[in-house]
This record gives sequence, C-alpha cells and structure tokens, in this order.
Amino acid sequence: MAESVVLVAQKREGRGSQAAKRLRKAGQIPAVVYGHKEATLSLSLSAEDLVKAIRHGVRVVDLQADGKTEKALIKEIQWDHLGHDILHVDFARVAADERITVPVPVELRGIAAGASGGVLDQPLHTLMVECPAVSVPDSIRVNISELKVGEAIHVRDLTLPPGVRVVSDPDAIVVHITAPVVVPEAPAAPAPESAEPEVIGRQKGAEEEGE
Repeated sequence: MAESVVLVAQKREGRGSQAAKRLRKAGQIPAVVYGHKEATLSLSLSAEDLVKAIRHGVRVVDLQADGKTEKALIKEIQWDHLGHDILHVDFARVAADERITVPVPVELRGIAAGASGGVLDQPLHTLMVECPAVSVPDSIRVNISELKVGEAIHVRDLTLPPGVRVVSDPDAIVVHITAPVVVPEAPAAPAPESAEPEVIGRQKGAEEEGE
C-alpha cells in the first residue's frame, strides 16, 4: 500500500490561463477539489510535492486546504504536450471507508522459466481495481518464475492484496510466453541451365550445292 502523503494547498483566487502560467512559473500547480456534495474549491499546491507523490505511486492523499484536512483521490492530471510538466490536477474527495476504482500498474517479479526458449509478452501493464480508499496498492505484483513456453497468467490467476478486487476481464491475459516464430528460409533459386552454344559452320557455296 502506498504511504500516506500530506499535500498542503492554498485557495486560488486568480482565473484564466495567464494566472495559471504565473502559478506554474512560481513552482505551483493549479488544482481543484470536488465531490461528496461539498463546494468545489480552486487550489494551488507545490509542483515539487505533487510530482514526488505521483512518482511514488500515490493515489490518495491527505489534502490540507481551506483550514481542514481531507482524503482526496488524484482523479485526473493534465500534462503538457511533451508529457513533462503538470498543467493542472483534479482531486476528488473520498472517505476513509469508501471503496474506489483506480488504475494500478502491474509489476512482474522473477525470471520466467521459459524466457530463454520463448518470447515474453505482457499485454496488460495496468489493471483497474476496486479497493478501500486508504488501501490503494502501489502495484499488482505477478510472480512469473514458473511460467513456461505456451503458458499464460490471466487476471483470474492473480494473487491480490486483502480487500482488493480487479474489475478487469478475468479471462484477459496479463503475461504469457509464446514460442518464437521461425521463418522458413526461402529455397534457393535454381541456377539457370546453360544453353548449348550455337555452332555456326561455313555456309555452303553454290558450287557445293550443285555437286
């Protein structure tokens, strides 16, 4: 489970793209928090603190804003066109005993037994899970050490942390090992048959034809 992280935010008064640019230039990220039939608040918070939380796989934070602390899910993050800088973040209020649905990365553990003779393929890198808001796992760990060529691990085969349920298709393949595709060599083109050289004799003269 991801560690509990506190993010301190301030109420944001300015609106519009220019105000947002000034915030980002000052190392702050524009944000909103909403949900639970409470008023939507416009906030700003430290870009450094937010990025650090995201890199550690944090999904739910203790958001300190407007004089109180509340649990909030990092609902949506807007990145720049290069995917480097955060432009805006949406938080959704959650209760400690509330079950939420969030994407969680899949983490492969071990070296597959069939890796040397086959091709390892991981169709699913992220799973949608339902879990308590305070118990969002950092990742779903999958032990692949016993996986052989021709075998697969499906969603239904996963061992999940207590209280966590995967809402993805249970028959979906998470990881499998396929036999390498052997491309047959094209048969060599037959060598062209050598043509008999044409023998050109001297032309018979008229006197020979009359003999």
